[in-house]
Amino acid sequence: MTETILILGAGYVGLPLAHKLLKTVKNAKVTLVTSTTHFYWNMAAVRAIIPGQYTDDKIFQEIAPGFKSYSKSSFELIHGTATAVDPVTKSVSITTPTSKIEQSYDTLILATGSRPIVENSHWKLGPGGYEALRTKLHEIQDVVKKAKTIVVGGAGVTGVETAGELGFEYGKGKEILLITAGPTILPGLPAKVIAFAESKLKALSVKIISSTKITSTSTTAEGKTSLTLSDGSTKVVDLYLPSVGVVANTEFLPAGMRNEKGDVPVNAFLRVKGYENRGIWAVGDVSDCQPKQIPYGQKQVAHLVKNIDLVLKSKEPVPYKPDTTPMIAVTLGRAKGTAGWATSSCLARWYGGSNLWKGEREGDDEDGDGDGGGGVQGESGT
Repeated sequence: MTETILILGAGYVGLPLAHKLLKTVKNAKVTLVTSTTHFYWNMAAVRAIIPGQYTDDKIFQEIAPGFKSYSKSSFELIHGTATAVDPVTKSVSITTPTSKIEQSYDTLILATGSRPIVENSHWKLGPGGYEALRTKLHEIQDVVKKAKTIVVGGAGVTGVETAGELGFEYGKGKEILLITAGPTILPGLPAKVIAFAESKLKALSVKIISSTKITSTSTTAEGKTSLTLSDGSTKVVDLYLPSVGVVANTEFLPAGMRNEKGDVPVNAFLRVKGYENRGIWAVGDVSDCQPKQIPYGQKQVAHLVKNIDLVLKSKEPVPYKPDTTPMIAVTLGRAKGTAGWATSSCLARWYGGSNLWKGEREGDDEDGDGDGGGGVQGESGT
């Protein structure tokens, strides 16, 4: 009997997961649900805002052609958005561009990724799909080119890299500010990495404003952005780029599948807690297993494929051993990376070219032990 494996989400986790399952699991049909027709290489977003750095075909690629080698009996791609999950009937409600459908499953894998806390951001794919995001990127590029003052809000990896790219390109001709509520940039990373990054940003003429929150924003009559800061001051800028974290895309799930943060709790085998006997698993940014970083999700994918294969062979799954070692590469412009961390050229090779949506990547590690990093943290898996 053919097992129906339903994957929700086609980002950095959902895409390789579908390919690996198709190549590993026998007597199964894999159905992949994606809200967008194109994959977005969002790790390039920090550089994509600089005019002329990337053409659209370098950061967006159609998903369907990557699966053309599989038969219709083994694979199906559904362009739609999951709106509800019924674990009792084992079905998912999906809204497509033309209709609403109910998709049944034997095994369900949640891989819907995450989205920025600040809406209408270019860091990840949103409800408008890749067309809307492509337009958004072009608009930001136009503003970046004309702007005299640019503020990046938030000094995690994405914020720091964005400030670095802007400083590298425009530091001597534009005012580039990086504002963070914390006492330092890159919270949680080693002190030597923070010090190195701060020195390089300053060398790129990026001004760092620490221990300061951006409490509110508004648009002026001239189309600029007015920022109100926690010290009571205001600053009017030509462009404001918020980078203040992500939240999991889990609103469509039953309340019992989500914790207070909106993440999906999983057990040691990556099964959803409370639904262990319902054939439901979760990997990547939606789960509470590890930090929301792409390399962690990739490791979870490799392990999950093994576990599903074992279960379908009536064998016991094996526990996943989370690795909390930092896997973050911080690049500062096109010349420097932080000491002891991977550079952007390494990341480009690791996720390189069109390999991802074909189910391959250079140096692919079937055991999930490969190293990697994150420009924009987290996967866009909707």
